[in-house]
Amino acid sequence: MDDTPHKCCLSALFIGGYEDQRSLVREVFRECGWRLFEAPDRRRATQCLRRYPVQVVIAKSGMPDGSWQEMLDHLRCLVRPPLLIVTSRTADEHLWAEVLNIGGYDVLAEPFECDEMVRVVASARRHFDYQLGRARAREADLVASVA
Repeated sequence: MDDTPHKCCLSALFIGGYEDQRSLVREVFRECGWRLFEAPDRRRATQCLRRYPVQVVIAKSGMPDGSWQEMLDHLRCLVRPPLLIVTSRTADEHLWAEVLNIGGYDVLAEPFECDEMVRVVASARRHFDYQLGRARAREADLVASVA
């Protein structure tokens, strides 16, 4: 099985201002063949998620109209909740532990490094697929037990 990031189809939503690194993020996603949606704030991100299903949400730790914790709460209400990656210039052990302990997927340090971004986002996509496969297996088991 080929797990290279270029071989998987991925859609992600990036939330928050990252103007200083926008071209880098777009280039990484383009080179990997991934689809990138962008929203400047949590309100617009919520609107985007209604229209476009994504596997990964990447949110700045300090969004203009809310927190990454509020975004995580919103994601949990979706039928197929995407995984949340939090970005921060002060990505430290405390933030990483907090994100993981309440259900986020990972923390990505700013400024972004291309290889690290590809690794974290591709890993999140694989984990999303794994969770989806487990959910489908549980549904199949439930249907079989009722029949």
